[in-house]
Amino acid sequence: MASSGRSIDLPGASHNAPIPAGARVGNILCSSAIAGKDPATGQLPEDMAAQAGNAFANLRALLEAGGATLADVVKLSVTVRDNAVREAVNAEWLAAFPDPHDRPARHITVVPLQHGMWLQLEVMAVIR
Repeated sequence: MASSGRSIDLPGASHNAPIPAGARVGNILCSSAIAGKDPATGQLPEDMAAQAGNAFANLRALLEAGGATLADVVKLSVTVRDNAVREAVNAEWLAAFPDPHDRPARHITVVPLQHGMWLQLEVMAVIR
């Protein structure tokens, strides 16, 4: 894990507010909202597909920092600004979880996100 405490930080992809990118207690890992920021620049691209790709890359980085993998994910909650984002989310979802018999639960909510965000991810993982 990235630190000895429960908080997990992701340089370039964490929040500006004083909240961690995620937290792990025992074998449970949960994230805060994971945006589609480019972790190399800390910038949020305007393109929804680029944001979706970055969000899933940031999800993988958070899981790795917390000692987990995509195989440990039990639920992924997705908040989108508009239903138009679903296609970009589904493309990343299918790349991350290609086996239809081995996917976590997922829920999408449409909310008027701010600051140019097209989507946010929230994950719960149970580390085996």
